[in-house]
Amino acid sequence: MSKEVMIVTGAGQISMAIARRMGYGKKIILGDKNENNAQAVAEIMNQAGFDVEPFVMDMSSRNSIQAMVQKATEYGEVKYLICGAGVSPSQAPIEVILQVDLYGTAVLMEEVGKVIAEGGAGVIISSQSGHRLPALTPEQDRALAMTPTEELLKLDFLQPKKIKDTLHAYQLAKRCNEKRTMYEAVRWGERGARINDIAPGIIVTPLAIDEFNGPRGDFYKNMFAQCPAGRPGTADEVADVAELLMSERAQFITGSTYLVDGGATAAYYYGPLQPKIN
Repeated sequence: MSKEVMIVTGAGQISMAIARRMGYGKKIILGDKNENNAQAVAEIMNQAGFDVEPFVMDMSSRNSIQAMVQKATEYGEVKYLICGAGVSPSQAPIEVILQVDLYGTAVLMEEVGKVIAEGGAGVIISSQSGHRLPALTPEQDRALAMTPTEELLKLDFLQPKKIKDTLHAYQLAKRCNEKRTMYEAVRWGERGARINDIAPGIIVTPLAIDEFNGPRGDFYKNMFAQCPAGRPGTADEVADVAELLMSERAQFITGSTYLVDGGATAAYYYGPLQPKIN
C-alpha cells in the first residue's frame, strides 16, 4: 500500500520540527542543497521511526525542483508540502537571495501545485521581515503575486541595482512569498488543496545564530529583547501553527499569512522597536 507523500525543502530546525509533527506514517522526501545536512536530518528522523529519503536539490533551479517533485510522485500522491528552504541576509548576496528565497519558492509552489492531491496542504516559511518592508504599490504587489515565475526576476524593482542591501532583498523575497501564497492558493484550490504562509520572527536555529553573529547581530538581539514576548522563539512554536494549518481543522484557511514573532512586528510599528525618525 502506497503512503501519502510529503515534500520538505530545507533540512533545518523549522522544517524538521514541522515534519516530525505531521510526517508520521508518510513518505517524506527531504530536499536540501547540502547533501550532508539532508542525510544527517534524514538519519535522525529515520531512527525515530519516520520514513525519510534525502534528496539533493537546488532551490534556485526549476529543473532541480522538478526532479524532486518527480521523485516524490514515484511513491504515491503528494499530499503535503513544507517549504523551509532559504538563505538569510548574512549568508548570501542579493542575487542569490532573490534566486533562492523569491524565485525558487515561487517555482516550488507552482510545481507542487501541479501534482498536489485533493485534501492536500502546504506551508511556506517566510519571515516577519516581509512586514517591515515599506508598502509597495498595488501594481508591485500584484506583480509579485502573479508574474509568471520565469519573468519574476526581470521585474524592474527587483533589479539588484535598485535594491539597497541583502536585508532589503530578503524583505522583498519574503513579501513575494506571502503574495505568491495568496495567488497559488487559488490554483491549489482548483485541485481541492490548501496552502498558507507562516512568517516567523527570531527563531533559534543555526541560521538565526549566523545572524546573531553577523553585522546586524545587535539589532536582532534588541528585537527579541524589546518584543512583547521578551525572548526568541523555538522551531516547535512555529510547528504548533503549522500543525493546525496542515490539519483537517483548518479546512477554511488558505492563502493566509500568520505572524509567529513574539509581537516583534507590533512593537516595530506601535511600540519600543519603532524606528527613530530624524
